[in-house]
Amino acid sequence: MVRLLQIEFIKLWNNRTSRVLIITYFVLITSIALVSMIQFDFGDIHFQLADQGIFNFPYIWHFNTFFTAWFKLFLAIVIVSMMSNEYSNKTIKQNLIDGLSKKEFVLSKFLTVLVFAGISTVFVFVVTLILGLIYSDFNELSIIFSDLEYILAYFVKLTGFFSFCLFLGVWVKRSAFALGFLFIWQIIEGIITVICEQKLFGTKDGVADMVMGFFPLQSMYNLIDEPITRLNVIQSAAKQLGAEFQFSYEVHWYEIAIVLCWTAIFVYLSYALLRKRDL
Repeated sequence: MVRLLQIEFIKLWNNRTSRVLIITYFVLITSIALVSMIQFDFGDIHFQLADQGIFNFPYIWHFNTFFTAWFKLFLAIVIVSMMSNEYSNKTIKQNLIDGLSKKEFVLSKFLTVLVFAGISTVFVFVVTLILGLIYSDFNELSIIFSDLEYILAYFVKLTGFFSFCLFLGVWVKRSAFALGFLFIWQIIEGIITVICEQKLFGTKDGVADMVMGFFPLQSMYNLIDEPITRLNVIQSAAKQLGAEFQFSYEVHWYEIAIVLCWTAIFVYLSYALLRKRDL
């Protein structure tokens, strides 16, 4: 396995575009610390976002994992390009000639996906922990290390998404078309959501959401719910207006199971496509 990973990272590091995207990705994750410096001025009212509790433990685990997950598109480009370059540079054929089986080839790509997801998760964990220790009003160990299920959900989310990108790269071969299909698939899921809500299930509470929870991109999104309405300042403002948010912000085991199933499906389909394809 180490040999397979060495082969992949040598290819990636020798590609200038991949290097730039990887570095940019981790710089953007670090830049979330700049949020603490954002200050809003409304007449005589002045406040910083950091003062609103977004960096308090344990809420910060939820906040950071939700927003840093949007940066995964940078690594998605790397993963899709990683596969397209194999075809355009004919390195996939050379690897197979040199004795690498198709199963080992797909395994090397999936291991790369796991490493990207793992390193990203550790990086987010460290950045979040540092920000929390600096800004949080609560520093008891029991509070600091509660809600760590968001870190697990973050890892599963990235693994599932990158596995989808890997499958698209194997299937479509061209990075631009693969990324285009990823965008189109997001639109397709959005259209199906509207159809489910307005035509199929109507006012049946939660049925459309439950159905869409089994679709790949939506299931990955569902792993970490939006954290803004969880903020105390938002909750208080809503109560003053006579409204109340009744959301569940927990990470559910069945949502993790759905994404893991999709991950296995995408890896298997990548191998099945490559096995049948004449290279």
